[in-house]
Amino acid sequence: MRKKPRAVLGVVAVAAAVALSLSGCRGDSGGQGGGSASSPGITDSAITLGITTPLSGATAGPGKCTVAGVSAYFGAVNAAGGVKFGDGKTRTVNIKSYDDAYDPQKSLANFQQMVSDNVFAATAGLGTPTNRAFRDAAISQKVPQVLVMTGDPLFSDRKQSPWQLGFVPIYQNEGAAFGKLLAKSGAQHKVAILSQNDDYGKGYVAGFKDAIKGASNISVVGEQTYEATDTSVDAQLTQLASSGADVFFNAMSITPLTIAALQKAQQIGWKPSWFLPSNTSSPTAILEPGGGSAYPGIYSVSFAKAPQSPEFAKDPDVVKFLDELKKYGNYPDMPAFPHCMWSYMVGATLEQAFKNMKEPTRDSFMTALRDIKDLKAPLMLEGTSVNTTVDGQPAVSSVVVQKYNGKGYATAQNFG
Repeated sequence: MRKKPRAVLGVVAVAAAVALSLSGCRGDSGGQGGGSASSPGITDSAITLGITTPLSGATAGPGKCTVAGVSAYFGAVNAAGGVKFGDGKTRTVNIKSYDDAYDPQKSLANFQQMVSDNVFAATAGLGTPTNRAFRDAAISQKVPQVLVMTGDPLFSDRKQSPWQLGFVPIYQNEGAAFGKLLAKSGAQHKVAILSQNDDYGKGYVAGFKDAIKGASNISVVGEQTYEATDTSVDAQLTQLASSGADVFFNAMSITPLTIAALQKAQQIGWKPSWFLPSNTSSPTAILEPGGGSAYPGIYSVSFAKAPQSPEFAKDPDVVKFLDELKKYGNYPDMPAFPHCMWSYMVGATLEQAFKNMKEPTRDSFMTALRDIKDLKAPLMLEGTSVNTTVDGQPAVSSVVVQKYNGKGYATAQNFG
């Protein structure tokens, strides 16, 4: 049973860049309120986390979800009295959000602002280029940049990224899941691939191709790329449609482009089955406006229960999540993006690390964070869990392939 609320979760939007403060360069010393050994951003009664993520621009929808989910989780935790940390102190968790508009320069400026604001750790921020933009600064200043929303494996390599950890499955894992499903179908399939011309797209394609290696029933008959700044992929779609492919692997991260691609393929009479990454497969925000029901099958991967799916309408996890999202996350609508659910799970993972921290320091936090095994965070699908103990892998590395059913997704046992 929850106790009487002690504190209200703070959500503050900040956009301006300021110079790096000396306080943020201290590393794990000279903290405030938690004793001489405590790190910046943590006192005996509270800890402050920062999120830099797109709150404006083309990716604002998923970005707002990343803030809402974490805010919902810790809003409820704070209302119940806070988190009892491993050092015996009970603390509330404050969240500060910063809009980077998916612009790497702004995300770097936001990180500098976080340091000035005495933020303990950056977390949950969406985007590969935006997280990469301040990764070096976070390492040099020993500020945790953890459970971030990027499938870039660099963030889960402990040697190269000692103060980082990814949360969502790496791109290669998602691409491989599609390839394995298609290869085991046994039927002959021709595949066309459109991918973003960066680490995001290359990772998906590499995972897919590794999974179909040696599968004589699968042939890649066309490949095209696009730039993340492109406003149209019509030319690439026309070219790929001429390949005669019956399966389209669209490794795309931009929401408006994904909708436009679905619409364009219909206009030119090309209706293959689709594979879509988890972050651009929203039933309501992408497939409905894109006319997804026109295709024989749209597949994506997931590790989270979809609240809009009839299968989970009365699921206790989902009911609780939606209530807290509205009450503490300032998000009254049914989530259109999975990032709301993912960041809610990030909250549960952070709470587990806090409970195991022996000292109020960033070093102790990183040690505790990397020692979580088989955590069944709220909303996780059967067969998936949080495991932070494997070097080279993010907190969640397992996914379930699902097929769009006109309203949401259902687990796909087979292709077709």
